[in-house]
Amino acid sequence: MFSKRSVLVVVPVLLTAAVLAGCTNGGKKGGSGTPSSTTAAGSDSQSSSYEKVVSNVLRSVVQINTSQGLGSGVVYDDKGDIVTNAHVVGSATSFQVTTATSQKPLSATLVASYPPNDIAVIRVSGDLNVPAAKFGDSGKLKVGQQVLAMGSPLGLSGSVTNGIVSAVGRTVQEPRSQDAPATTISDMVQTSAAINPGNSGGALVDLNSQVVGVPTLAATDQQEGGAAPGIGFALSSNTVTRIADQIIKNGSVGKSGRAALGVTVRPVLNQDYQPAGAAVVSVTKNGPADKAGIRAGDVITAVDGTQVTDVGQLTTILAGHQPGDTVEVTVDRDGNQQQIKVKLGEQ
Repeated sequence: MFSKRSVLVVVPVLLTAAVLAGCTNGGKKGGSGTPSSTTAAGSDSQSSSYEKVVSNVLRSVVQINTSQGLGSGVVYDDKGDIVTNAHVVGSATSFQVTTATSQKPLSATLVASYPPNDIAVIRVSGDLNVPAAKFGDSGKLKVGQQVLAMGSPLGLSGSVTNGIVSAVGRTVQEPRSQDAPATTISDMVQTSAAINPGNSGGALVDLNSQVVGVPTLAATDQQEGGAAPGIGFALSSNTVTRIADQIIKNGSVGKSGRAALGVTVRPVLNQDYQPAGAAVVSVTKNGPADKAGIRAGDVITAVDGTQVTDVGQLTTILAGHQPGDTVEVTVDRDGNQQQIKVKLGEQ
């Protein structure tokens, strides 16, 4: 049994792009179809680059087994801390970790899990004897950049797939699973590298042998169902390190980097029983909404002109903002529309 969220994602707007994957020797057809020496040399060079990255990083990628399934993880430091997805650990607090060189599984326990960003840290008791991976700056990623995904897809530990960075800064909705709530995550890396069940929590690595993301989800085709080939998502390394550092230091997350209005909301329907907004149930005292004048009973119908018909849409819009941003919130108050400027806080 594998991590359930590994194969399902609900994307607010599912975008596809045609990407040039290669060339045909300057656009000319070769009579025999035999690669030129230049092409062969380029292929050998690329293969050598891949092999070097695999040699440097794969040993730092582990398999994590729980009583409910398995996933992957990345050795984060020399203290035995391993970063993975929150949906990999689920409700478990103890785990079996298998490294590329371990002859038997190692025991590990949960440090803390942070489901809103789908990140968790577990810690191996005893000597892990595996070097920590080097995490890079995902803010420097470029579309078209080559990357490798490493993990244990379908339980095949130590597997590697290749692809490119297809997009950066994606906001993705993760569906609810048995052990984890639905959540919306921003700043995700879209990649064409294959991500399958069991890859969750592993490493997305650039050709400088730096972890630039943690593979988390593969997209589904919303029209035809089933997996959408070549569309996977990874948590950005900058998000991972920001959350993981807090978990390791404090055992909890105090600064999520997630924008918040400071309200509790519920769905509301119109007279035709159609979604009509997010009704404010309560307002956090002295929070962003409270300071701006939003009240319990208001119905949020838009943010910065983008229509809000349900709670999920409101969550998605906020995920695209940073704490400190100022937004215009449209509310329906006793049948009257009002626009209220709100400086967002932090969740």
